[in-house]
Amino acid sequence: MALQSPPVWIKLLADDLRWTLVSALAGGDHRVQELVEQVGQPMNLVSYHLKKLRTDGVVTTRRSEADARDVYYSLELDRLQELYRAAGRALHPALTDTPALAAMPDQPVRVLFVCTHNSARSQMAEGLLRQMAEGQVEVYSAGSQPQPIHPEAVRTMEALGVDLRGQRPKHLDEVAGIVFDYVITVCDRARETCPVFPGQGQPLHWGFYDPAAIADASERERAFKDIARRLQTRMGYFLAELAAKQGDRPSSAQPGL
Repeated sequence: MALQSPPVWIKLLADDLRWTLVSALAGGDHRVQELVEQVGQPMNLVSYHLKKLRTDGVVTTRRSEADARDVYYSLELDRLQELYRAAGRALHPALTDTPALAAMPDQPVRVLFVCTHNSARSQMAEGLLRQMAEGQVEVYSAGSQPQPIHPEAVRTMEALGVDLRGQRPKHLDEVAGIVFDYVITVCDRARETCPVFPGQGQPLHWGFYDPAAIADASERERAFKDIARRLQTRMGYFLAELAAKQGDRPSSAQPGL
């Protein structure tokens, strides 16, 4: 069999700085200034490598809905998985098999989704993660200016078998006394004004444009469906990460028992 050269994208990620940038974006979205601080490299160098990642479609950008002068960088997880699987197939068919997830944590983790109005994105995320985690994650959502749940959010999630009618909008004050393992902002405004919660384990940002702000009914419906699809993708990887972390923990069982 003729030998093949490594895929271009593997060479792309072989660079230490680009790998570090991709790792930083694996959990959520970041602005370039934040990435500069995390990697400790000059702005022009970070921007250069981000451009290379964008060219291959591994990283995408969008303007902040809070301040259009800011740009958020996002990792395209599905694209990255597709590239990894293609590389695996090129080496050996068996490498494309996806292993089963490990058991979820013995004690449920607590996750809070935050959005300004707590009427669409965060409500969809709450209902979807509750269903996908099958009771092994305690899920909440809240906002700084809560409004009634958007009817399109209810319809969109109902089509996926998720019932939002048992949920209600909540102010952040209602959950201020709860210790969360993860606080995930799903809108840029909330992310840039989100309070610091006691015992907060890890803040993440999964930014989505506000679908309720779209005037055209057909476009608004498509936007809600697109956000639901992207939330499913994010949560699939998030749950896999939680399971992997649980697998890394030492057993709590005592010898001889």
